[in-house]
Amino acid sequence: MRAPTKHTSDRSVYAVTAVAVGVSVVHYVDNVVNYDAYPSGDALGLPPPPVGVIAASWFAFSAVALFAIISLRQGRRRRAGTLLAAYSASGLVGIGHYLVEGAVHMAWWRQLHVCVDIACGAALVYVAVSLLRSPAPT
Repeated sequence: MRAPTKHTSDRSVYAVTAVAVGVSVVHYVDNVVNYDAYPSGDALGLPPPPVGVIAASWFAFSAVALFAIISLRQGRRRRAGTLLAAYSASGLVGIGHYLVEGAVHMAWWRQLHVCVDIACGAALVYVAVSLLRSPAPT
């Protein structure tokens, strides 16, 4: 049995990751199913991603989250932190919706899940940094 240390508990990491994945399901499914309902335009000089790229990115991001959880269960906290830092982009990329004109006119419930997904991405950055600062295994 491991001695307790002063770092983010594994349960907290699991909880934040589970909520982030759950919210991402809602956000990405809505993004794909209602692609034309989202405002589009050049964000940062880039065209909007095709719907297939959005769908594929959810699966890729979710695989990263899964590997992070597996790494954490194996006691590889720093690897888990690195993977969760990468996974945080799944939510943070939602900021892109607000870089194009018309985003503030989306339905309130769409605004809600986009903003919660962004908040989950930010929470995952915090969790990732905490894991990366964990003491090295002995």
